[in-house]
Amino acid sequence: MNNLIGTFECKADAKGRVMLPSALQKQLAPMFDKGFILKRAVFQPCLELYPMQEWEALMQKINTLNRFSRKNNDFVRRFTAGVKVIELDTTGRLLIPKDLIGFAGISKEIVLSSAINIVEIWDKNNYEKAIDDAANDFADLAEEVMGDKNNGDDNVS
Repeated sequence: MNNLIGTFECKADAKGRVMLPSALQKQLAPMFDKGFILKRAVFQPCLELYPMQEWEALMQKINTLNRFSRKNNDFVRRFTAGVKVIELDTTGRLLIPKDLIGFAGISKEIVLSSAINIVEIWDKNNYEKAIDDAANDFADLAEEVMGDKNNGDDNVS
């Protein structure tokens, strides 16, 4: 799968339906027939939309965990809590279930933000707050995460 690109602002209607922007629909079109998984994010108050192929690859990794370890079993339960299979309708709309709307605090204004191979779905105010809160620490985070990757193949800025 190619990396997804873009951040899009859109609206959710009263029933939780979201029309995906055409630029995002084009990127996701090859995955429409297999469907998607929508779940709670682990670290942020947002949702994550996984193309089924990405979800299945992730589940293969998780399935290698020893389920007779309490910690592993608790992780699997919490990680998969609230997971929903999602299909887009013929007009390119996505229905966000009420329990996931509540988890992410989604109101009318939302942001769809690509995160490499998934799409994060945020309430607009929460997204802007998360971006603003992280702005001061981003340089330090970038250095910590990417700074030690000098293995001679350093083609990143």
